[in-house]
Amino acid sequence: MNDLSPKKRILLVFNSATGQPGRVGAVMRRYGFEFDIRRPGEGDELPTDLCKYHLVVVFGGPMSANDDHLDNVSAIMNWLPTVVSSDAMYLGICLGAQMMARNLGAEVQPHPEGMTEIGYYPVQPTPAGAHLFPEEMMVYHWHSEGFGLPEGAELVATGPTFPHQAYHVDERIWGIQFHPEVDDESHERWLANAGDKTDRPNGQCPDTQRAGRAKYDAAFGAWFERFAKKVLVKGLVPADAGHSS
Repeated sequence: MNDLSPKKRILLVFNSATGQPGRVGAVMRRYGFEFDIRRPGEGDELPTDLCKYHLVVVFGGPMSANDDHLDNVSAIMNWLPTVVSSDAMYLGICLGAQMMARNLGAEVQPHPEGMTEIGYYPVQPTPAGAHLFPEEMMVYHWHSEGFGLPEGAELVATGPTFPHQAYHVDERIWGIQFHPEVDDESHERWLANAGDKTDRPNGQCPDTQRAGRAKYDAAFGAWFERFAKKVLVKGLVPADAGHSS
C-alpha cells in the first residue's frame, strides 16, 4: 500500500468554469491522491493552510496573468505568496506558470512579433533539463504570452518561438508553458469553444492539431508519466504497479 504520510491530497485550481484535470488527474490518481478542486473565478475560496496538500496545480485559462481586474487572476495572484511560503509542491501549467513567474518578479508579455503557439510545437531541454526531457519533444500549447525567467529559477526546457518553456525553483516550484492535461475530450472541447482563435499568427488549424495529436500525443503522455514519477511523486509506486492491464 502506498502511503504519503497525511498528505494524500492535491489542490487543483482552475481558471475556468469548465476546466478538468484530464491526463494530469488520471496519472496522479494512480498514486492514490484525492483531489480538492477550487475555481476562484466561480467564487471558491483558496485555502490559506496548505499543510495537508502534497501538491498544488494551477491550470491554464483564456485570460492574461496581468488581468488583475478579473476575480480569478486577482485571487490567485494574492494567494501565490502563501504557496511559496508553504511546503507544498507547485505545478503551474501555462497561465499557472505565468502567474507564478509574475509572482516571483518576472514579466509576462506577448511575443514581440505577435506570434502564438496554438497546437503542437517542439521543446528541447536545456543542459539543466536533460534528465527530464528528450532531445526534442512535440507538446501541446495554447498561448499568446510567455513568461520571463524569475530570479533564482532554473530554465529546464526551451523552444524556438517562446524560449522559456519550463522552469523550477528549489525543486519544489515548477512551471511549464504547455498542456499535459489535455486529453481527447478536452482537446475537442477547446477546439469547439475557441477554434476561431487558431488562425492567430503561428497557430495551427483544428485539422492540423488533430493530426498532430494522432502523431505526437502518445509520446507526450508517456513523458508526463515520467515527469510525474521523477518530480511530482518522488519515488511513490502507482497503486496498479505489478498488475497486468
